[in-house]
Amino acid sequence: MVREKKTSDEDMALFRKTVGKVKSIKNDRLHFHKTAKPAIISKPPNADYYQTFNDTPNDTVDLLGDADNLEFLAPGLQKNILKKMRKGFFGIDAELDLHGLTRAEAKNHLTQFLHDCILEHCRCIHIIHGKGYRSPNQKPILKNSLNQWLRQHVHVLAFCSAPRHAGGTGAVYVLLSLMDKHSQ
Repeated sequence: MVREKKTSDEDMALFRKTVGKVKSIKNDRLHFHKTAKPAIISKPPNADYYQTFNDTPNDTVDLLGDADNLEFLAPGLQKNILKKMRKGFFGIDAELDLHGLTRAEAKNHLTQFLHDCILEHCRCIHIIHGKGYRSPNQKPILKNSLNQWLRQHVHVLAFCSAPRHAGGTGAVYVLLSLMDKHSQ
C-alpha cells in the first residue's frame, strides 16, 4: 500500500513565501519570430600553411610495402603514445580520404586538411591513403609519400598505422600538437 505524503501547512507557507507572487498564464503557446540568419564569414586564404613543412628530405626512411606498418614518434615523446593512439585513447577529431588522388593532389589536400585541423584544434586525425595494390613493385606511392610528408610537418607529433577496423595498413592515425590561440 502506497502512502501519500501530506505537506504540512508550515511547508506550504514557506513554499509560497519563497515563490512569491504568481501570475496565471492566459496562453500556453509559444510564438516564434523568424530572425535573419547571420552571414557566413569565410576565412581568408592563407598561403603560409605551405611553410609548415620542412623541405629537408629524409633519406633515412625506407620505402614501405602495402602490408608494412607506418610509425613515427617525434623526439622527446614517450613511446607509449603510439600504443595509446592504436587503442583510440585520443579519439578521432577529423578524417581525410586520399584514395584515387595523384601524388600532387594528395599533397595539396593533405596540406589544406592539416592547416584546417590545426586551426580547429584537432588533436588526433585519421588519414586514409589506401594500400597501393595497383602501385608498381608493391611499393605504394601515397603511403610512402605520406610517410615522408608527415615526418616533415612541424605540427605532427606522432603517427601510426590504424587498427584493422579503421583501415589497417591503408590508413594512419596522426597526433597533432595543439597550438594556443595566441600563436595563430
